[in-house]
Amino acid sequence: MDTLRAMRTFVRTLELGSLSAAARELGTTQPTVSKLLAQLEQHLAVRLFQRSTRGLSPTDQGRQFYLDAKLVLDGFDAAVGTVQGMTGQVSGLLRINAPVGLGQLRINAVVGRFLAAHPAVEIELVLDDRYIDMVAEGVDIAFRLGGPLPPDVTGRHLATIPRFLAASPTYLQQRGEPEQPSDLTGHDFVRFAWTPGTTIDLHRGDEALQVPVRSRYRVNNALAIREALVLDSGIAICPDWLIHDLLSSGALVQVLPGWMARSQDLYVLTPSRHYQPLRVKTFIDFAVDQFSRMGRFHVAAPAHGDQTPPTIADLS
Repeated sequence: MDTLRAMRTFVRTLELGSLSAAARELGTTQPTVSKLLAQLEQHLAVRLFQRSTRGLSPTDQGRQFYLDAKLVLDGFDAAVGTVQGMTGQVSGLLRINAPVGLGQLRINAVVGRFLAAHPAVEIELVLDDRYIDMVAEGVDIAFRLGGPLPPDVTGRHLATIPRFLAASPTYLQQRGEPEQPSDLTGHDFVRFAWTPGTTIDLHRGDEALQVPVRSRYRVNNALAIREALVLDSGIAICPDWLIHDLLSSGALVQVLPGWMARSQDLYVLTPSRHYQPLRVKTFIDFAVDQFSRMGRFHVAAPAHGDQTPPTIADLS
């Protein structure tokens, strides 16, 4: 029996809660996962899972073995990372999660350059606007633009992005261009669906205002907001990374120049562990460098070690 493989299979099956989910992630079949777990239980002479029609649940022995197995696997991976670091070799699979818009417009290109620079690495880029459980879904690195941080991750502040009002020239020709923030009340405002309230906060220097707006259209996807503006649906607050190309081409224009919304912070997160594989550390350093070259991101100074920030700014 391949003990390390069996232990990894057991750990991921417990974390994901099903044989089929573990099989999909590990690139194998459900019967193979079941066989490996049965061999492991036979080798240990204990039952690790209770099996029922509702699924799998660990026994007391299974819970204890999970904790010990994680330590063993972490130690093994750390040893592999140390050896790879000595040779400079970066290899293995990276699972990266990011919001759909940021992933498609920015991180996809970063991933492509990283793969070109490290031929022994494989990357699975999972784009999803929801906040996933990094441990449960086996994600090594996640990019986050909004919401509170979960307690089981560490994070590094990567960049701060300006946010401002934008609309299409056609919309403004049809509805009139706002001359002051209070004029926004009479316009259609496209809002991110998860952003509560009926007002927006704007600032210009030391001056801060809370402006009532009417949001007949609310969208849960940044790319859809981008398209809605091009289709003359109204005015929206957007981060610079989302619409910079459209501003440059003239498809969109900034509304009320000088008035800004709260900046958007970008963080890169990893699960809380005693170590990080070399491929994870290398990709994070690569991402920091890449974002610093993009120009539309105000990249933060490198932190002294990973730090967990208390919150992350709004998504849109």
